[in-house]
Amino acid sequence: MSTEPTTEDATIEESIDSAAKTVGSVWPIHSFVTANPLSGFEDVPFGEAVTQAADLLGGRGYPSRETLRAALDDGRIDRDALESELADRGYEAAPETLLERVDAGAESETSDTRADTDAEQVDHVLTKWLSAFLDEGHAKWSMPNRDEGFYAAFRGVAAHDDAVPDGLAESLPETATEAIEAVLESYPESQWVPVFEEQLAALPGWTGFIKQRVDDEGAWQSTHPITLADYLAVRLSLLDGFGVDIEPSIGPGTADVDPADEVAEAFLSAWEASYRSDVVDRVAAESRSLAESRSSAESDSESPDRPDAQLVFCIDTRSEVIRRHIEATGAYETHGYAGFFGVPMEYQGYDAEVSVDACPPILDPQHRISEVPTDGDTRERHDRWSGVLGAAGEVVKKLKANPASAFGFVENAGSGYGLALAARTLVPGRVRDLLGTADDAVPDDREFCDQIVQHQHTHADGLPVGLTHEEQVEYAATAFDLMGWTEFGRLVAFVGHASETTNNPYDSSLDCGACAGNPGGPNARVLAEICADPDVQAALRDRGFEIPEDTVFLAGEHNTTTDEIEIYGDAPESHAADLDGLRADLVTARENAAAERTGSESGDSGVRETERRAGDWAETRPEWGLAGNAGFVIGPRELTSDLDLDGRAFLHSYDWSTDPDGTALEAILAGPMVVTQWINAQYYFSTVDNAVYGSGSKVTQNPVGNVGVYQGNGGDLMTGLPLQSLLAGADEPYHQPLRLSTVVHAPVERVTDALADHEEVTQLLDNGWLSLTVVDPTQDHRAFEYERDMEWQPVSEPSATEPSATEPGATESERPAAPEPEPATATADD
Repeated sequence: MSTEPTTEDATIEESIDSAAKTVGSVWPIHSFVTANPLSGFEDVPFGEAVTQAADLLGGRGYPSRETLRAALDDGRIDRDALESELADRGYEAAPETLLERVDAGAESETSDTRADTDAEQVDHVLTKWLSAFLDEGHAKWSMPNRDEGFYAAFRGVAAHDDAVPDGLAESLPETATEAIEAVLESYPESQWVPVFEEQLAALPGWTGFIKQRVDDEGAWQSTHPITLADYLAVRLSLLDGFGVDIEPSIGPGTADVDPADEVAEAFLSAWEASYRSDVVDRVAAESRSLAESRSSAESDSESPDRPDAQLVFCIDTRSEVIRRHIEATGAYETHGYAGFFGVPMEYQGYDAEVSVDACPPILDPQHRISEVPTDGDTRERHDRWSGVLGAAGEVVKKLKANPASAFGFVENAGSGYGLALAARTLVPGRVRDLLGTADDAVPDDREFCDQIVQHQHTHADGLPVGLTHEEQVEYAATAFDLMGWTEFGRLVAFVGHASETTNNPYDSSLDCGACAGNPGGPNARVLAEICADPDVQAALRDRGFEIPEDTVFLAGEHNTTTDEIEIYGDAPESHAADLDGLRADLVTARENAAAERTGSESGDSGVRETERRAGDWAETRPEWGLAGNAGFVIGPRELTSDLDLDGRAFLHSYDWSTDPDGTALEAILAGPMVVTQWINAQYYFSTVDNAVYGSGSKVTQNPVGNVGVYQGNGGDLMTGLPLQSLLAGADEPYHQPLRLSTVVHAPVERVTDALADHEEVTQLLDNGWLSLTVVDPTQDHRAFEYERDMEWQPVSEPSATEPSATEPGATESERPAAPEPEPATATADD
């Protein structure tokens, strides 16, 4: 039989590619990436998207009636804003009356007992073999013939599976494409895409994971290849074998809009407007105050005091709380920057079996950075202790897994396990301290390893090892450009972040999203080493960055669960006192932040509570992660340093006066803003319909194959966040499901220019997946809200008493003319 591709093969592949756009990518749980589950629908307006997704995936698109009522009753939804939104849609009845039209349930209806239908039998057989094939090192006995691909491996085992219909195994064609062709023979080509869409959407967790795995082209995919064509070939063959009709139902594009959704959208928009107006008003007020203080300082010829230290954190919402408390302890500046610190790299730790991507999923790694030992004695001590602990753990694993020894091991070790379980349950804090003491006996990788940052003129995994001098200069300059830095303190610390949890399959969801669900410490170390290089500093000075000779660059990591901040290494003797003072103040800041987050009366009790959560193996909510996220503020830290944003806003440092051509702003809008919208959408949809877009309760989850979790003992992979990450109690959301509100401090004309070449960003804005408001410091600090098609709506009137303020660095010619206040919209692209 010929294996040459045919025109029909190409048509099938094209149809599969088209259908796959409706399935969001799902990353493995050990490297959890928060992404919009409806990313394939972002090319249509939000209202249409959730309607189409409901038709195809069965998920809700808006908050429940109870959630909206609670927000209205406690004042989070401004009644004037709500009445305006309802009037715009033609509704005149009272909001409480209209709210009764919204569905009562927060989640899609599900049944506790499912009928044993033929389609469900197909799901049962298919998911069983998908979990076996896609296992990433968890299973003791692997599925045979995985190296041949999923379809071929299934053909090999189908005859031995009693759940597969009789005769199906023998009739399976040789290739996946032939199997698909056989099933689709009676269907016109115009129905192929709808058929594929529905069958991919039948198990969106598994198909989303396959889609991501194919795109990633990682080690597991190279060794055990699978494609969506393989999945569809097996699924369609099973459906055909069980006699299930695959005639596509009404297409998602023709789904009718539910009138109840229109009411819910009005409530949602009003809720978002209420939150946004509060943030915008506060930022605008701070903008006026900032302009006045800068003008006063210029007139008095005062130079600002040099900060004792500058700390650069990830833009993550959890950084907002600790940053406030750090600044309150001394003469410190904090700044926000994407947590991968601008270096798109693949990272290989000393003890790591495989390398990991340490950059946002929207970027591909460009460099390979590895840890290499430099201290032989410390390395030997590390290897010795690690070897002992590893061998002991391996022995226990084998005794537990081996059929010949398992029962005897449990019989003899039961009492010891019982005591250990009791201790971990009753005194988790003390157990954490004990395990921490044991871990301290093993030297950390950083104590004897350096990172290969300098270019090595070689490649690993297809990537250049290290960075050239020119690349290092560019990454450092880009960081300082985007943050608008013009001065440097005696200490500059780049602080990544990671979490600390016990017995938590979702631990990586609490790590750095900009590092693809990995800790951000390695990235911080890379940028700190780059900036500490004398040759790099000399090149930066040539580019206008006046880095003092006494500036020392350091790296560290923020534990977001306990708020402990570790600054790595030591400083020169000349800066030892500075570093000691910083570390002492970080302890104070930690205590105050922990007390705020836990509601404790003192810092000590707050720290103890966070440590208990980190060490408690029964704790379903060690920290809130990014729950509550709703805003993204892009502007100088002075705009937000005096504001308590309640840990709900992403904060990216930016100074428009140091960015005359708007390139830094363009990079922020096209990069970090898109990533934050992904995060926001994941939290939004996981909250409004956890059964479809989230992952249900942790109590009933079961990990599968080191790639994800089931609800119960089988079925589809759950794709989103667990209930405990979103709800404070039964039917009591902690996360307020709002679309992202971005606020930029810059001239509106410059923002328009920055958006002009990024259709993917303007598409998100035009379709209502997030909002964008500009506080224009050149137009009396007025606010302008993006409407669509590059047009802006003024949301504040010009002041009759205050003259327009011109920030330092702006000339009269740079200031765009103020839009007329009367018309409904103001065009800003001319």
